[in-house]
Amino acid sequence: MKWKILSSEYLFNDLWFKVRKDICGTPSGKIIDPYYVYEFPEWATAFALTEDNKVIMVRQYRHPVGEVIIELPGGCVDDTDKDYQTAIARELLEETGYSFSSYESLGKISANPSTNTNWMHMFLARGGKKVGEQKLDHNEEIIVELYSINELKNMIRENKIIQAMHVTCILYALDKLGELTY
Repeated sequence: MKWKILSSEYLFNDLWFKVRKDICGTPSGKIIDPYYVYEFPEWATAFALTEDNKVIMVRQYRHPVGEVIIELPGGCVDDTDKDYQTAIARELLEETGYSFSSYESLGKISANPSTNTNWMHMFLARGGKKVGEQKLDHNEEIIVELYSINELKNMIRENKIIQAMHVTCILYALDKLGELTY
C-alpha cells in the first residue's frame, strides 16, 4: 500500500515549517498529483509530576486560536538534543524551572498523519523539583500552574484542555499511573 514519491518540490521553507508538493505513484499505478506535505520538527511533551505529586501545566496565548490555553510543558526537539528524553528535560527546565528524577516514555503520536511528517514524543516525568527560573524564548510568555491529578481529570471532563495531543499524553500518563478506570 505504500506510495512512491515520483517528484517533490518545496513551496515554502522556513525555520519551523516547510510545505512540500509531492507527486506520488500508488502500487496499483494511480498518480496522486498534487499531495501536500507539512514538515515540522519533532516535538516532545511531558505529563510532569512534582515531588508532592502535583501536575505541572503551563498557561499561554496561542495565536492561531486566539485564546490563552492550558497545556502540558514541551516543545520542539532541537538538533543539539542527543535524544527525545534530553529534549523534554531541556524543555521542562526552560519552560517551568523544574528538573525531574525520572522520565518514562509513553510512546509517540502524530498530530495529523495525512499531512504532517513529524511525531510528538510523550513522557511521564516524576520527582519534579524547582531548581531555577524559566528561560523562555523571546516569543514565549508562560505561566506555570500546579494541579492535583483529580483537578486535572476534572479539567479533561470539562473540556478545559483543548490541545488534542496533550489530552492524549495526559490520558496515556493517567493510565500508566493507574488513574483511569475502564
